Amino acid sequence: MHSLAILLSGRGSNFVAIADSIAAGRIPDARISVVISNRADAPGIAVARERGLHAVAIPSKGKPREEHDREVVAALRHHKVDLVCLAGYMRLLSPWFVRQFPHRILNIHPSLLPAFPGLEAQEQAFAYGVKVSGCTVHFVDEELDHGAIIVQKAIPVLDHDDEHTLAGRILEQEHIAYTEAINIVLRGKSTVIGRRFVTDVTSKHGPI
Repeated sequence: MHSLAILLSGRGSNFVAIADSIAAGRIPDARISVVISNRADAPGIAVARERGLHAVAIPSKGKPREEHDREVVAALRHHKVDLVCLAGYMRLLSPWFVRQFPHRILNIHPSLLPAFPGLEAQEQAFAYGVKVSGCTVHFVDEELDHGAIIVQKAIPVLDHDDEHTLAGRILEQEHIAYTEAINIVLRGKSTVIGRRFVTDVTSKHGPI
């Protein structure tokens, strides 16, 4: 049984989608061992507790990044997690944190990376006038929205879209993409070669 951790700062709609996928058997042999937020008032913490999951707030306000990260990593190690899934976690992880879980931290971003990294990606895409947008699930590395890409979902930007309708349609795809990406990574038959995430191949680098 694979042990997952969810890190969130807000309502955690992707957390709910992951939890629903596990409950429905779409992510087999997995369970959410802990939900962690850097904000005690995060709605996602309340949702996790309502679902009977172990949820803990580790406040970040006023703490140096690495000090807070060490507290979070201690909790992750306590729960012996295999995979860390960021679901609207509004903090940059320190390089030290990332090194503790190589190729074991996933993030989802509401654009087709490398386009529109950072905050308000949907608004950036709409303002730029792109005809295609979407979302990306990627490994977390030491740079913002930069790690190797696992899954991408593309959607057309419609003439009658605004940034809100576009964001809503992207979010629907995020929920699908995250489940796919978790299954691919947990299957273990993949590797990262340079920047490329390659599945179901034999590589001199071996599976991740």
